[in-house]
Amino acid sequence: MSKRLVLARLNHETNTFSPVPTPLVSFNPLLGDEALAAAEGSPTALGAFHAFARHIGVRIDVPLIAHAMPSGPVEDDAFEAMAQAILGSVEQGCDGILLDLHGAMATRSHDDGEGELLARVRAAAPAVPIGVALDLHGNITQTMLDNSDVIVGFKTYPHVDMVETGEHVARLFAPLLDGGPRPEMALCHPPMLAATLCMNTTTDCAMTDLVAMARQAETRPGVQAVTVFGGFPIADLAETGLSIVTVADTPELATEVARELGREAWRRREEYVYHEEPLAQSIDRAITLADGSAPVLLLDHGDNCMSGGSCDVMDVLEELLAAGQDGILVGPIADAGTVAQMFAAGESAEVEVRLGNKTPAKDLPLPHSPLALRGRVLALSDGRYRVTGPIYHGQVLSMGRAALLDTGAARIVVCEQPHEPLDMGVFTCLGIRELSARFLHLKSRMYCRPVFEPLAKTVVECASSGVTSSNYDLFAFRKLARPTYPLDDKITWQA
Repeated sequence: MSKRLVLARLNHETNTFSPVPTPLVSFNPLLGDEALAAAEGSPTALGAFHAFARHIGVRIDVPLIAHAMPSGPVEDDAFEAMAQAILGSVEQGCDGILLDLHGAMATRSHDDGEGELLARVRAAAPAVPIGVALDLHGNITQTMLDNSDVIVGFKTYPHVDMVETGEHVARLFAPLLDGGPRPEMALCHPPMLAATLCMNTTTDCAMTDLVAMARQAETRPGVQAVTVFGGFPIADLAETGLSIVTVADTPELATEVARELGREAWRRREEYVYHEEPLAQSIDRAITLADGSAPVLLLDHGDNCMSGGSCDVMDVLEELLAAGQDGILVGPIADAGTVAQMFAAGESAEVEVRLGNKTPAKDLPLPHSPLALRGRVLALSDGRYRVTGPIYHGQVLSMGRAALLDTGAARIVVCEQPHEPLDMGVFTCLGIRELSARFLHLKSRMYCRPVFEPLAKTVVECASSGVTSSNYDLFAFRKLARPTYPLDDKITWQA
């Protein structure tokens, strides 16, 4: 009888400070036959796992595909339901397990969500090889390494190598199915937080150089994989921060390479600190740059959906309107109540709305009052679209019901759910085909860039008061191991 592989995808990046809840419905989980069908051709590591399994002719079970936008800690009942779906398949007996996880999932009861899941999977199948693909922003723990055989993470941000990462895991995993020797892994975790905006691997920066070192190290005899995990810094966990994970033939080699890259990251630690510009200065600069030839792309990194933002902080739009600017295109703002009001009014109706600023976060300053606006409902939509850009290409995404409000100075996409503007679909689903605007305001740090940056005159990063701020002094870290740079200075560390 042919071998049986269990493949699954469970992805969540948890901002422990985010007020956005994460129940099971946020994951839109697919189970059983539905998950198996969706795995084939998926533009993710899971898609690569499925292609690998088909290529070697084994029986395939995909018990779960679940992905939620970054938000607050995962509810316990949601985690238990999804973990049990995977465990139920593993407990039926299998010859190998390939998991497409994130690496920065925290639940109400488990700070290390992936570590908890992998420990349960290992207990259920102690002799079965386990391969894991992780996101570059994983906060990696020793528990993850102790309960898996191969770990490889993305090397790009924005993440355009999800499939390639899955293929890398599969290459290292394949010999294990035939009884080959298990590789050794090592973890090096310098005590440092790396700012997300300092991890853009399309630019000339310390992160790009460190990833290049990792690629070079992978060419050494005996080194199978080297991943630089930038970490997800807005998470109050003991292990939050940058880390290196290596896979090699011997423990000595794995440790040597991990420490080598860890020392280099620490040497350049100041380059991983993002110094944000006051919002008023960013807007003044954007106004100076806006000549109408192409939109100035304003990125609200303080309220970024892909880091757990509520997507309803109105600071940037308020500042633009207060400065008397027009020709503004915004999207999407998450405000389910305003969407309901616009649907009730209908297309072409004149409405007065109080938009956004409705989601307070614990330990952070209260938001301003909702923004009072008057305008016309230009379009209504179910908010679904098929991705044409490189990230999640071909997948159908939904931001909940969506409506387009025209105030004269600004056209604003309002939707029911926080949603990352990673594709033109957030606009085309409401009839906007061209970016005819002086200012394009998106609640994004990085994922929007492959699609929208080439269409923009320039990019201006804008600091708002949201829960994804790059100013870590705003956050009350209580569990994070201290001292940690740059929250603490005068730190000495040796790998």
